[in-house]
Amino acid sequence: MTFKAPDSLAEQIAHHLAERIISGELKPAERIQELKVTQALNVSRGSVREALLILERRHLVDILPRRGAQVSELSEHKVRSLCALMGEMYIMLGDAVAQRWKTEADLAPFLIIQGRLQTSFERQDINAFVEDSFNVMRAAYPFANNPYLQETIENLQPAMNRTYYLALEQRKASMSEYLALFGRLLQAVSARDPQLIRKVLGEYCQRSCELVLSALAVR
Repeated sequence: MTFKAPDSLAEQIAHHLAERIISGELKPAERIQELKVTQALNVSRGSVREALLILERRHLVDILPRRGAQVSELSEHKVRSLCALMGEMYIMLGDAVAQRWKTEADLAPFLIIQGRLQTSFERQDINAFVEDSFNVMRAAYPFANNPYLQETIENLQPAMNRTYYLALEQRKASMSEYLALFGRLLQAVSARDPQLIRKVLGEYCQRSCELVLSALAVR
């Protein structure tokens, strides 16, 4: 495998390993051996160590004394905690867009993403669906104009990505529920209705949490 700019080598290695964790190829509690990764990717051991530290910050890997790195495990407590936190941050972003959009053109990126989500649903393309679910947040960043909020979400995004992938892999039909909720969210944002935004996003996060916990129960 060959890695190139613009991302740093460690970031690219971290992204490669994150994809394997998110897809379930690397299982919870499975060890990630630096030497094997170094040999498989033809990169330096130092870059692999840096990549693992990145993944630790993103809650995909635990680095244990004298035992090295292993894929972090998902528990009910972790899932509920993550969903609760992300829910509040989603609401902050939704409120920011509702307060600051000025013309229909400001909302156009969200309508484009909605169209892509519909296409992914029709194709049952989980990877594209999950990716565009997070692109919704990225489209909202300029309205919030909060670098701390953006950095926190980006660091938590791989962990959320992992839970979404797990839930949708178990129940692909749930993609239609997400689509319907997103449609309601766009209506709430367009109407500048903060109470409805909180209600819709609360339902969205609660449903996501239920799906993930249900998927964990049958693993």
